[in-house]
Amino acid sequence: MKKIFPFYSTLICLCACVPGNAQTADKLASPETQNLIKNLHRQLAKGIMFGHQDDLAYGVGWKYEKGRSDVKETTGQYPAVYGWELGGLETDVAVNLDGVPFNKMKQFIADGYARGGVITISWHLNNPLTGKSAWDPAPGTVQAVLPGGEKNELYKSWLDKVAVFMLNLKGKKGEYIPIIFRPFHELNGSWFWWGKNHCTPEQLKQLYRFTETYLRDIKKVHNLLYAFNTDRFSSAEDFLERYPGDDYVDIIGFDIYQKNDILSNDKFIAEADKSLSIIEKIAASKNKIPALTEFGYNTVPDARWWTTVLIKAMAKHSISYAVAWRNAGQKSKDETEFYVPYKGQISAADFKNFSLTDKMIFENKATKNKLYAK
Repeated sequence: MKKIFPFYSTLICLCACVPGNAQTADKLASPETQNLIKNLHRQLAKGIMFGHQDDLAYGVGWKYEKGRSDVKETTGQYPAVYGWELGGLETDVAVNLDGVPFNKMKQFIADGYARGGVITISWHLNNPLTGKSAWDPAPGTVQAVLPGGEKNELYKSWLDKVAVFMLNLKGKKGEYIPIIFRPFHELNGSWFWWGKNHCTPEQLKQLYRFTETYLRDIKKVHNLLYAFNTDRFSSAEDFLERYPGDDYVDIIGFDIYQKNDILSNDKFIAEADKSLSIIEKIAASKNKIPALTEFGYNTVPDARWWTTVLIKAMAKHSISYAVAWRNAGQKSKDETEFYVPYKGQISAADFKNFSLTDKMIFENKATKNKLYAK
């Protein structure tokens, strides 16, 4: 019996994880959204899609130039995944917190989708209790926005605006563009008002469930896949401490950045490798999609970082995608920010080699995989 049980356990797990059984958290998800989740499962065996935040909007030394992309200019291909940000939408401003006009963002999203790319959106929403930024961790904010709280009506009005934005995202045939939505990301950190030190695990779970239920059931938004997204974590128990439940999640992932000099390469590889192993196991057990929702090494000062560090960290793992953070360029006299190389940057040649490895999927391969078809 001891020899038979492991076999059946493995068989059950494999059957549960086949694409045919892949289901969206939203049971009324649009056809394209349902197709996307199934194809993301199928594609796990083919490689990892590369993504980039704000890729089409700006890069190092340029902004809002049609067709431009630092990724494309260094690799010859657009990324397979495009990351965008809704912070500021809730306050009726014309641009998001990174200065991208929402009307331009809608077009960038449509452009990426038309080429077969995947769209993911985060939301650094302001603190509804204080009116300050997402980085204002005023105590009691999460409790205040939950049903019965003093800011629940305000929060619902913000969700109304998110719903309008999501429902305005349409393809050339009028279909709703599927979006991977990752609210309350890095929720186990302490820097946002929804962070670990500012609410209980149960309060965060309630906030996540309320947000999804309101968008899905009240506002009838059915083109979203929901991503549960932590920062660094130490174990499966740590990762799942604030997990809202399988019925509310499609994708699980985490954010990780290398913040020191190149002497920290080995440490980054080890930590990323361990964390990817953990979420792979969790994803397999829950039939979810695992992803590296954000990563990066600001200014990429290591000429061979892509092929000797990042690919080494991801080599043995089957995750859906990995999204590098944005190329803001020269933000101030003393601050430069970019997470993928631009033409002539020290790691540009290595990045091109990275893009050509069998492990990585850029837009050319993603398009051929027809992620929105049955």
